[in-house]
Amino acid sequence: MNHPINILERYWQHTAFRPFQEDIINAVLENEDVLAILPTGGGKSVCFQIPALIKPGICIVISPLIALMKDQVNTLKSKGIKAMALTSGISYSELDTMLDNCIYGNYKFLYLSPERLQQSLVQERIQQMNVNLIAVDEAHCISQWGHDFRPAYKHIKLLRTLQPSVNVIALTATARPIVAEEIVKDLDMIAVRRFQASFQRENVAYHNMFTEDKYFHLQEILKKHPGASIIYVRNRKATIEISEFLKTCGYAATFFHGGISHTEKQERLYSWTQNRTPIMVATTAFGMGIDKADVRSIIHFNLPESLESYYQESGRAGRDNQPAYAYILKRKGDDDQLKQQFLNNLPSISYLKTVYKKLNNYFRIPYGEGQESTHQFNFNTFCSTYQLATGITYNALKILDRHSIINLNQQFNYVSKVQVMVSSAMVFSYLEKQPQQELVLKALLRTYGGIFDFETQINVGLIAQKINVSDTQLINALKQLEKDKMINFHHANTDAEVTFLVPREDDITINIIAKEVEQQHQIKHQHINAVLNYVNNTTDCLNRQLLQFFGEISKTACGVCSVCLQHEVSRNAKDLTVILKQILWHLETESLSSRALIATLKLNSSLALEALKLGLELNKIEITSKNTYQLKQKS
Repeated sequence: MNHPINILERYWQHTAFRPFQEDIINAVLENEDVLAILPTGGGKSVCFQIPALIKPGICIVISPLIALMKDQVNTLKSKGIKAMALTSGISYSELDTMLDNCIYGNYKFLYLSPERLQQSLVQERIQQMNVNLIAVDEAHCISQWGHDFRPAYKHIKLLRTLQPSVNVIALTATARPIVAEEIVKDLDMIAVRRFQASFQRENVAYHNMFTEDKYFHLQEILKKHPGASIIYVRNRKATIEISEFLKTCGYAATFFHGGISHTEKQERLYSWTQNRTPIMVATTAFGMGIDKADVRSIIHFNLPESLESYYQESGRAGRDNQPAYAYILKRKGDDDQLKQQFLNNLPSISYLKTVYKKLNNYFRIPYGEGQESTHQFNFNTFCSTYQLATGITYNALKILDRHSIINLNQQFNYVSKVQVMVSSAMVFSYLEKQPQQELVLKALLRTYGGIFDFETQINVGLIAQKINVSDTQLINALKQLEKDKMINFHHANTDAEVTFLVPREDDITINIIAKEVEQQHQIKHQHINAVLNYVNNTTDCLNRQLLQFFGEISKTACGVCSVCLQHEVSRNAKDLTVILKQILWHLETESLSSRALIATLKLNSSLALEALKLGLELNKIEITSKNTYQLKQKS
């Protein structure tokens, strides 16, 4: 029963492995270090989950994204497998208990971020665990050449010191040769077994579309390729605007970004996966970890920030192996816009120091203090207070986050406070007239004891869950109660939450990371230049360009990308001109039928007819009463 195929059938209800999966699983079971480079949707998680279930002990999984960790943990739990994730917002005592459960509680999977691994308590407890495998997901993050470099990934090899006899599997969908070598080196892999699927996606046709009217061509694409689609845009505002535009055009569309509530995310994701709302307009984080096979088109409304991310995002189309399409819509000025967003807004070391100092001053952090302190953060208010440009300042904060100086949680936390402004007798009198508000008021009164006496912070999600309504429905009900003068209701969006991970040392803190940051800026320039070369190259097959970028050589053009199709049109146009000249020469002496011309010239019939059509359009030839062709008579 512990054979890999039996585990696959028992937990995943599949009777056969996808390409490379079984070989990878067997290599892991033989205690080999493994590097697995499999395409998006290639079933990477199964490659470490099945051997971890077979071997006694717990598997430690390093993953960069909280949302991805939560999704995988929830999926495992739904299968009856004990798994946990060490996400942000966990107190020391909770962390202590959770790590104990990993040692004594028969858990099979522990998911954590590379930043969490740096905590001494976590390191101490991992040494006590019976670890059966170390899995590094999204392993390209370990490389400075990767499109999503995370400096904390450089410290993962610490696990090899804590558990020296345990083998490692590193998994990614996008790794060029230079990235793969850095993964192997930095994870201290010995005699590594490499498994790499081809980057070729034979069923996906890549198209770069040059247009000044993106909205028009967006509709044309959706008409041409009906079915599930993801439209990737650069910011949250655009997700709303484009989805609303598509709705007015009669499409079933919705939007998805980090600012909507958890309940809304789940509802919209379910509606999309079930094809009730087949068109999803989203920021680029959407789709990671989502296994939807029948996506027909991926449309990038803006230029992608790297070819790796574009390959990964476009790979969410056509996982059912049916024809699928990946479009980039480009207009004049997009090149400059891409440079402006990702190159011109790269903060200098001097600017990084300024933002870090201002951030500490904003929260009144004394020098040498602030470590592990958490603060509600309104980004726009911060920029306005110090007159900082939003684009470059946001990038500065992201650099501080990536280098583990701060933790920037952009989950859009809402601070909600309520105070009941009338007596209990008036509450019950009100409910007699407005019985629909009974559940809301009773839930508030029974959950928060001092709500009559002072403004009380409430947990909107908790109350909504108690009375079985959505967060939005509850907020609307509370607004109505305030309008009816029953309560005071304060509902403020704080944008984000900032946790300072190191004591404040101003310039010293930034000097430590300065060299690495400058190197990353240079690599970012290379990434952007690679994108611009790809979208502006109208002579080389797009599929071959992508394959070459990932170190794979293809001798043949795909024949279905926008460049190949344009070449076909150009060739046909050239052929038609040559054929028409031959036809005109033969018609100089006599009129001939199309059948006679085809036979005489030994032509492809469709090309001959197209050439005749061209001759008619150019007024070079005409049709006689006998339905033959002759040279156009001069009037």
